[in-house]
Amino acid sequence: MNSIMVRAEPVPLTAAGMMLPMPESPVRAGFPSPAEDFAVTRLDLTQILVTHPQATYLLRVAGCSMQDAGIDDGDTLVVDRAIKPLHGHVVVAVVDGEFTVKYLHQRAGRLRLKAANPTFPDIVPKDGQTIEVWGVVSSCIKRFVV
Repeated sequence: MNSIMVRAEPVPLTAAGMMLPMPESPVRAGFPSPAEDFAVTRLDLTQILVTHPQATYLLRVAGCSMQDAGIDDGDTLVVDRAIKPLHGHVVVAVVDGEFTVKYLHQRAGRLRLKAANPTFPDIVPKDGQTIEVWGVVSSCIKRFVV
């Protein structure tokens, strides 16, 4: 199957967060600003990334079928199973017993999973095949340095 496959065993998030330092002023992506305004507070990433801790999992991406959506090989997805999947959401689905991540496309009662890379075909359920939408991707975590 031509799709992004994710780790077969989702990793649940714990309720305990991780407090990291965050400056109160944003970093400029245009012209630099004076560094003297660098006041720091502590921020819990789970407060930003997780709405439903008991229903949220982390999954690692393998593949490039969602690259045009900004989801790349090696990224970590935050997947919330408590969010109702709607047309246009990025979802994790189970197709033939394997996890995949795609755009959910629903029209006229018909479902298809669409890649965000034109070289990958849509996944359309065949007769007797079941596609289970497992959760909605709420965030994507990227690492630039390992």
